[in-house]
Amino acid sequence: MHIKNYIRDIQGFPKEGILFKDITPLLNDPIATKEAVFILAESLKAQKIDKVVGAESRGFFFGILLAQELNAGFVPVRKPKKLPYETISATYELEYGTDSLEMHTDAIKKGDRVLIHDDVLATGGTAKAVCELVERLGGEIVQCNFLMELTFLNGREKIKDYPIFSAIAY
Repeated sequence: MHIKNYIRDIQGFPKEGILFKDITPLLNDPIATKEAVFILAESLKAQKIDKVVGAESRGFFFGILLAQELNAGFVPVRKPKKLPYETISATYELEYGTDSLEMHTDAIKKGDRVLIHDDVLATGGTAKAVCELVERLGGEIVQCNFLMELTFLNGREKIKDYPIFSAIAY
């Protein structure tokens, strides 16, 4: 089974000139979803993971499944003012401007071994901001883990100090 076959291209979404990689067909197929989780988890071999951190919002889908597979807790990272408890935040650069992400202050304990997951590694800004949040709380990043990587955007460069795994590369 090739999970790449379950990702469809949507031309012009969310704006003209963008070729969007839609993972909903993958999510619709339980066997393909299980295969994707297996591939993502297998990359960790016998590593102990305490927490899986998923970036809003598509990082939640496989992030939660990975947490279950790895017998780890799940930590959501969200846009500002979406989490109900005390948070820390990190700001990152967009093509035009900046954005921020937040995490609960009690989500990661000092020494927790953390897997960071998102659906796609593009420019690397989101992943770098999530790494900053995890490290500020004392977590040890075991791997940055992605379903897909858009290699032509060179996002790896921003997180090159961490182990990186992508199930699919474009």
